[in-house]
Order: sequence, then C-alpha cells, then structure tokens
Amino acid sequence: MNPKFSALRRTGAAFAAAAALVVSAGSLAAQFRQIYNESADAHEEIHDALARAATEHKRVLLDFGGNWCGDCKVLDIYFHKQPNADLLAHNFVLVDIDIGHMDKNVDVAQKYDVPLKRGVPALAVLDSHGHLLYSQKNGEFEAMRRMDPESVTNFLEHWKRP
Repeated sequence: MNPKFSALRRTGAAFAAAAALVVSAGSLAAQFRQIYNESADAHEEIHDALARAATEHKRVLLDFGGNWCGDCKVLDIYFHKQPNADLLAHNFVLVDIDIGHMDKNVDVAQKYDVPLKRGVPALAVLDSHGHLLYSQKNGEFEAMRRMDPESVTNFLEHWKRP
C-alpha cells in the first residue's frame, strides 16, 4: 500500500473518531446540563421575557419542568437540534421554570393554566403582552422520550408569530 495513502487513511479515521467523540460529548453534556435554575424567581424571569418579547416581536414559551426529569432533558435536547434551535431563537423567548418536585412555582403553573399533575415537561405560550395563547392540559410532552424532534418542530411552527 502507498505510504501516503495509508497515512491519509489513518488521519481520516482519527478525524472521524474525534468527531464522533465531540458529538457524543455534546449529547452527554446536554443530558447533565442544569436546565432549570432552582434559585430563579420565575415571576421576574417571565416579566423580563415579556419585555424582551415585546421589543423583539416574539412570543414567550414557558417550559415547566425539573432537573430530575428525563423527559424534560429530552425536550431540551430537541430544542437545541435544528431546525428547532432556529425556530426557537427567531420566534420565542424561552423561560425554563423549575417546579422542584411538583412543589415549586405551582402558583405560576396555575396562573398559566398548566396542570402539573398531568406531568412535565409542560409548555405554555404567551403573546408579548402576557396573554395566554396555549397551555398544555393533557401532558402532551410528558412522554418526550417516546417522541421525535419533529413533534417539537410542529409545535414551534404552529405557535410562532404569524
């Protein structure tokens, strides 16, 4: 075998292995990322998100969940995959709201008509004035692990600003 070809082949294999490692490390990091800020003031975050949404002509997407929740982590991973990442960035201000162990920010969930007892993650969509446009009533994303990223794409497409 030609020594140059052999060296090129080894370099290509090493590059492919390194790329695979980076991709799997990114997925692993996403799995252990703390999505929900446990010390955040949800009311203040929503207030700030509404101000930003009004300025940027976007909607506010409230994501209720907990860092212990596997389905919440899957939703977060799907939010960061294309085309969802662009849909989210261009059309929504995302607010991740920590619900503790179903005992935190319950008042916020009630205000936006999100029944936490149906499971998390649970989403609500607000217009830039804070009016509720949609809230999950039946745990639609509660089984996120059995859904695909396209279900999130369809949701974001449906609820983005016209």
